[in-house]
Amino acid sequence: MRQRAEKLLDVVVALWIFAGGIVIIEPSPYEVMFLLVLPVAVMAGLGLYRSTFGLLAIILGFIPFALIAAIQVRITPISEAIIFTAVTIFLMITSYFLANYLAEATERRMRVIMRAYTWIAVILALVGTLAYLRVMPGGSFFLIYDRAKATFKDPNVFAPFLVLPAMFALQRILLGRGWQVILACAAYFILFLGVFVSFSRGGWGHFAASSLITLVLVFLFEANARDKVRILLMSLIGAGLLVVALGGLLSVPAVSKFFEMRASAQHYDEGETGRFGRQGYAFELALDHPWGIGPAEFRHLRVREEPHNVYVTVLHVYGWGGGLFYYLMILLTLWKGFGTIMRPSPYRLMAIPVFATFTMVVAESAIIDSDHWRHFFLLIGLTWGLSSAINNERRTTASRERMLI
Repeated sequence: MRQRAEKLLDVVVALWIFAGGIVIIEPSPYEVMFLLVLPVAVMAGLGLYRSTFGLLAIILGFIPFALIAAIQVRITPISEAIIFTAVTIFLMITSYFLANYLAEATERRMRVIMRAYTWIAVILALVGTLAYLRVMPGGSFFLIYDRAKATFKDPNVFAPFLVLPAMFALQRILLGRGWQVILACAAYFILFLGVFVSFSRGGWGHFAASSLITLVLVFLFEANARDKVRILLMSLIGAGLLVVALGGLLSVPAVSKFFEMRASAQHYDEGETGRFGRQGYAFELALDHPWGIGPAEFRHLRVREEPHNVYVTVLHVYGWGGGLFYYLMILLTLWKGFGTIMRPSPYRLMAIPVFATFTMVVAESAIIDSDHWRHFFLLIGLTWGLSSAINNERRTTASRERMLI
C-alpha cells in the first residue's frame, strides 16, 4: 500500500498544482484537491524535515493571533471572518506540506510540480490572450473591464501567477540546447502575452524584473564563458523580438489606447481615499487596534476599498501578533532563498527562478493584497523545500541537463 501511495502521491500533487489555476469559484478545486493529497501523503509515509520546523513554528504562532483578530469584527459576519482566516491558515499549511514534499525527492518532485504548473499557466495564458483578441467563443467570460483574467477573479492575480513558469522557461532558453530551447521560447512568449493582455501594471513590472533577476543570477552563478557569450547574444535578440511583438500589439489602436491609459497614473491611486491614502489610514487604524479589527472589516469603515498593501493589511486583519509572524515568514523565506542562491549546489538551478519570482511577489505585495494568493504560498513552500534539500545534499555540482526544469 505504501509503494502504491508513493506513486499515487506525485499524480495527485500534479493534479492539485494544476487546479491552482482555477480559482474563479470558492472553495476552489485547489482546496478540494489538497484534501485528497494529504491522506495519500500520510499513506506514502511523507517525512517531516527538521529544517522545515521553523516554518511550522511560524504557522503555529500565527494561528492564535489570527483567530483572536477574527472575532474582533463588528460589521462583518463572524462566520465570514472565521472562514477568511481559516483559508489563510490552510494556505500556510500547504506551504509547509510542499516544503517537506520537495525536500524528500527534490529532483523528481520539482519536475512534477513545475510541469503541472507550466501546463496550466500556458493554457490560461492562451485562453486569456484569445479571449482578449475576441477570437474565442464565450471569451467575455475570461475578461473583466476589457482585461484578461482567465479563470481568476482579478487580472492582477492572473498576471503574477504566470511569472514562475516563465522564469523556468527563460532559464531553459539561456542554458538549454536543441528543441527544448524552442519549446521554452514558445512557452515564455505565450506567458509574456498573457501577462501583457492582463493590463496589470504590477504584473508587467513583476514579469520584467523577475526576468532580469533570473538572467543576472544565471549569468553570474551557472554560466561558463561560452554560455555567457551566448546569453548576451540571446538577450539582445530576445529583447528585440519582444519589442517587435509589443510594437505589433500596440499598432492596434484599441490596444495602444488602453495600454497608454493603464501605463499612466490612475485616479484611484491619488487622494485621501486613493490607494496610498487608504494605506495610511489603514496603518493608523492598525496602530489603534493591537488585536486587529478582523477580516473584511476595513471596507465597512471610512473607505470602501481595501488598502492594497499586504504589509498594512495583515496588521489589522490578523492583529499585531499575527502581522509579526507574517513578516517573519516572509523575511525567513527571503533569507532561505538567498542562501540557496549563494551556496553551490545541484539544486541552485531550480532555486534561481523561484527566488527571482518570490522576491518580486514580496515587492509587489506593497501595492496589492497577496495574502490569499495560492502561488505565493507555493513559492514559500518551494523555497523552504529547496533550502532543506541543499542542506542535506553533499554534492556541489550535477549534470546541468538533469537539473534544468
